[in-house]
Amino acid sequence: MPPDIAARRAARPRPRGAAALLPLWLCLILAAPAFAQGGPPALAEESAPVIVALGDSLTAGYGLPEEDSYPSLLQAHLKRLGYPQRVVNAGVSGDTSAGGLARLDWVLQQPVQVVIVCLGGNDGLRGLDPEQLHRNLDAIVVRAQGKGATVIVGGMQMFANYGPEYTRRFAAVFPAVAKAHRTAFIPFMLAGVAGHPDLIQADGLHPNAAGTRIVENNVWKVLKPILDRKK
Repeated sequence: MPPDIAARRAARPRPRGAAALLPLWLCLILAAPAFAQGGPPALAEESAPVIVALGDSLTAGYGLPEEDSYPSLLQAHLKRLGYPQRVVNAGVSGDTSAGGLARLDWVLQQPVQVVIVCLGGNDGLRGLDPEQLHRNLDAIVVRAQGKGATVIVGGMQMFANYGPEYTRRFAAVFPAVAKAHRTAFIPFMLAGVAGHPDLIQADGLHPNAAGTRIVENNVWKVLKPILDRKK
């Protein structure tokens, strides 16, 4: 192995304890192949305000029918209540914050009213520097706001096996980005799902349909006031 690669690997924080001890809530966004369910997001009709859900497997709805992904549930919720917005699922399973940033310009080709950003879990699993995560999320927010979109930052947490310092630095990124750019903020996307096996799929990794409905509700509580102000 080249010395520079060996040095980078050695510098990464290592989990303490067996991999089997990793909590389910972390695995559900990290252990998925790198592809988007249903392919890339299609352009919405120009007449409808667009909400883009930018994220990883939690957004893509890995392991679920398309209609059970949280963006699809959100679309159904909006339709029931008479909101005109169209939701575009821009989730890619296995994606990192760098991946989300790399494809953002393509996602923003259409006029976008709201961007819901849920990225970072895969950065944590790989032991990537939280400072780089911060820079990537910062760039995503700045670029989306520059296109006139309202941004919601979805918070994530890292498991304790990586050590208290890494866990603290990782968790601090999301509220810091939201505060710096005055965005709306969801403290923890998986609140009410993490630690509940009955809300996880049979693979023991990903949220089932009931768990995803809780995720959608976590998003809705923050999104609704934004949409009501735009009426």
